[in-house]
Amino acid sequence: MGIAQIVATVLAGAITIVAVVLAVRAVLTITAVIRQGQPDPGRFVDPKTRTKTMLVETLGHTRMLKWSAIGAAHWFVMVSFMILFLLVVEAYFEVVNPASGLPIIGHWLIFGFVTEWIGILGLAGILYLIFVRQRANRSAKNRFLGSTWWQAYFVEAVILGVLVCGFLIRGFKVATDHFEYAAWATPLSHAIGAVLPAWADGGTWTALVKIFISMGWLITIGLNPTMGVAWHRFLAFFNIFFKRAPEKPAGSGLGALRPMMSEGKPLDFEEADPEKDQFGVAQVEQFTWKGLLDFSTCTECGRCQSQCPAWNTAKPLSPKLLVLSLRDHAYAKAPYLLAGGGLDLTGEEKATEEQLRGVDVLAMAEKDRPLIGTAEEQGVIDPDVLWSCTTCGACVEQCPVDIEHIDHIVDMRRYQVLIESSFPSEAGVMLRNLENKGNPWGAPQNTREDWTKGLDFEVPRVGEKEDFEYLFWVGCAGAFEDRAKKTTRAVAKLLHEAGVDYAILGEGETCTGDPARRIGNEFVFQMLAQQNVETLQEANVKKIVATCPHCFNTLGNEYEQLGLKVEVVHHTQLLAHLVKTGKLTPVQPIEGDVTYHDPCYLGRHNRVFDAPREVLGESVGNLVEMPRNQERSFCCGAGGARMWMEEKIGKRINVERTEEALSTGAKTIAVGCPFCYTMIGDGVTGKGEQENVEVVDVATVLLRSLKQEV
Repeated sequence: MGIAQIVATVLAGAITIVAVVLAVRAVLTITAVIRQGQPDPGRFVDPKTRTKTMLVETLGHTRMLKWSAIGAAHWFVMVSFMILFLLVVEAYFEVVNPASGLPIIGHWLIFGFVTEWIGILGLAGILYLIFVRQRANRSAKNRFLGSTWWQAYFVEAVILGVLVCGFLIRGFKVATDHFEYAAWATPLSHAIGAVLPAWADGGTWTALVKIFISMGWLITIGLNPTMGVAWHRFLAFFNIFFKRAPEKPAGSGLGALRPMMSEGKPLDFEEADPEKDQFGVAQVEQFTWKGLLDFSTCTECGRCQSQCPAWNTAKPLSPKLLVLSLRDHAYAKAPYLLAGGGLDLTGEEKATEEQLRGVDVLAMAEKDRPLIGTAEEQGVIDPDVLWSCTTCGACVEQCPVDIEHIDHIVDMRRYQVLIESSFPSEAGVMLRNLENKGNPWGAPQNTREDWTKGLDFEVPRVGEKEDFEYLFWVGCAGAFEDRAKKTTRAVAKLLHEAGVDYAILGEGETCTGDPARRIGNEFVFQMLAQQNVETLQEANVKKIVATCPHCFNTLGNEYEQLGLKVEVVHHTQLLAHLVKTGKLTPVQPIEGDVTYHDPCYLGRHNRVFDAPREVLGESVGNLVEMPRNQERSFCCGAGGARMWMEEKIGKRINVERTEEALSTGAKTIAVGCPFCYTMIGDGVTGKGEQENVEVVDVATVLLRSLKQEV
């Protein structure tokens, strides 16, 4: 061993020891912070399904590949990173002897071939991703805005540097005639070797540089446990494994909203004790451990931000920045929490002065910050950020590592509503109406069946009719809101025309509680939901058809948490089935172009994309798509109880979506949700296009194609 090899070996060993120690310390810190979260036992069920889902999403890159070229480039970078581990290990042998390689497998031709091409593709991938980042930085809608820019550039430079060093090492082996792989298997290495000098120690020093780059990366992330752009490479596997609904892999809907939890169990308000039970989240440590894992895993890629309707209309909410704020707060507060600090549910400090004596000043200052508060109050999350969310699910849909933004936002809302009574004032009327009248509009219960007046057939009612196949869940909007009542009547006519065996609850129906739950009032939600569950069970309901996606989602996904299991379909699904089976036959498609707006709670939340389009395909002359459609559809602005909250910041979300619909040139905008009907209808009126463009439900379009009704 020459002097160069001795010096290089000592340096490589020294930096490796430092890197490993710091990395282990960071892993212990991350683990300790995550363990501060509350119990979440449901995350451990069905490990077989979880493992399968995790492997499909990570190795299959099912979410990233939605972005085609970017997804493919990221896949090659990911695989090259995994292979790089072997090449970094190989570099230690090459430091000692530049002509050597990995023992045993390093001499196999297949190893040389695979690592060569993975390296080539990884190099192309990282160069493309660097280009994408630079292009995005020049864009007005930069999804990387707010991300920690130096960390991303550092990680990209490390990957680029390690790959380049790998090819240079091989090139020096070619130049010194110590390379054993054929040129056809390793073309780039041979091409590089053809222009490099036959420098005997070239491989040694290049291998040392490669080790320094790799260990420098490990040291950097070891000193920065919040460096999500690097740590997500390890944490993503765990975050996806522990996702809320492993039986729902990417592409199958978002599933039910997580119920309010206390001590690892769903909170039942009939048995709740304010001194023992946790009502929402008031401190960062009151998130579950999965929530803290979510925050730690964020890659800062900004896909959630780029799709967020609030962010795209100049609201202060960025799902990415919200998660990063919670992450930074959790880790800044960690020394205080790990010393035993924290407040109990009565607001008393749990730690003694002795325990807190060694905690640093910054952590002690962080502990006094309110989780929700204005800049003047030094809050971690501004109230305007919290209340801007429409719970549309675009952030969760796009996140490549399955962060559950909506659950965390609603958890914080729950504390604000239930304990602080702090929420937008106009929503108070809606909540009082839900409590007192059973509907958000405050309409008298005895007017729930007024929509049936004037129909030329009798609408069957539960109680009057013993057996029926479907319960037609009309919903509050369908019963009380004038535009939505048109949809209700159209659906009733179509069901009657097709001979569907159905019945309605009439005055026995009350709000599903969706707006109460989304705004954070779990108490009102449970009150309404329990009432409905009892009613449905007494009526022996097996199937439900609903016109409102919010009712559809709540009945089908969330009432199961209260013990109700029924089959729930959206009216467009049932109508599509009736058209397919010939029970409804369009005779004259309506004229002119029609565009369809995907409701968030029908589309992203429940993956119902095809049924409405199938109905429209049979009922209209030409269906034109908006640029943002299906899982990337843009929200109307009404979800998350925003229907009852005034939009005071930035551009109105419904106006943004209406402009997109109008840009298609379609004369009819079809919807599948009463909230969307209202919001886009108001948008069309606001743009002065009500005489030229009509907003109608899919059911109305189908009915007109059958009978040419107005």
